[in-house]
Amino acid sequence: MFGLKAAQGAEPGQMITDFNPADRALIWQIVNDDVMGGVSTSRIEVGKDGIARFSGKLSLENNGGFASVRSAGRLPDLAGHTMLVVRVKGDGRTYQLRLRMGTGGRAPDYRAEFPTKKGEWQEHRLALADFVPTWRGQMLDGLPPVDPARIQSIGFLLADKQPGAFALEIDWIRAESGETGSAGS
Repeated sequence: MFGLKAAQGAEPGQMITDFNPADRALIWQIVNDDVMGGVSTSRIEVGKDGIARFSGKLSLENNGGFASVRSAGRLPDLAGHTMLVVRVKGDGRTYQLRLRMGTGGRAPDYRAEFPTKKGEWQEHRLALADFVPTWRGQMLDGLPPVDPARIQSIGFLLADKQPGAFALEIDWIRAESGETGSAGS
């Protein structure tokens, strides 16, 4: 269980989490393809430095192929924000940031992809208008766009069809308003 705090010196916007291990407002849950017979594995660990590490091994065996982590607990009010910004250090793979506006197993996920550069910290600015609704990996039509005031869960997913070890370090997640676009830092 890892939590939420306001970061000192953060840019304007609403901090969602900077992975302060002392705060327990958000709980992080692993959801892998084993829910449907796959054998991928993953974990999330937060170091004393407040960096979360989502890592594991993606497997395509038994029709598997995804590993994910998502939040439960209290998110801050994100009403009025137009984008999410994540600061990550990846392994060269493409990950998804996933949002859920409902609760329960039948709520669709909204996803946006972002590439990583191996061993480099990057900030990705993801417009809420660009998140697409999905259900079990399939894109859905006819659903409303993401309503930031209704976001109940946020998470990361890897499903790039490339078996093997993966690791994504996450420094923080923040909501902002303004111009979008990805920027490496």
